[in-house]
Amino acid sequence: MSVVIRRPLPEDLADWQRLYAGYAAFYGVVQTEEMRARVWAWVQDPAHPVKAFVAQGPAGLLGLAHFRPFSRPLSASTGGFLDDLFVDTEARGFGVARALIGAVEAEGRAQGWSVIRWLTAQDNDRARGLYDQLAQATKWVTYDLKL
Repeated sequence: MSVVIRRPLPEDLADWQRLYAGYAAFYGVVQTEEMRARVWAWVQDPAHPVKAFVAQGPAGLLGLAHFRPFSRPLSASTGGFLDDLFVDTEARGFGVARALIGAVEAEGRAQGWSVIRWLTAQDNDRARGLYDQLAQATKWVTYDLKL
């Protein structure tokens, strides 16, 4: 399968919305059109820290990745955080997720980041199979303090 990794263009909106709605559904997150519109505005705004890559296939978008820099005071460095990674179910197993992560890695190297970090659900076995090939799982436990 031929895939091109690139930044999202304004004309990608409908495909991107379809993918991002699929990502939210996968994790059981209620997401409104207004929420998607806000994130789309972020990734289209060059001044906003959230950036994106999309995977373009022959018939449309196959996947997306959202990422951003984050400060690492203890190491006095900047890292990259991969917030969202999703590949359409029909395109899984063809290297799309690996290519998207590779694009974020290349961006991180170009920006001088010290690490690319991401989270996934403990039971996301298929994705974890790939992640274990590309990165090292950490010992850290994540907490959320709801506001």
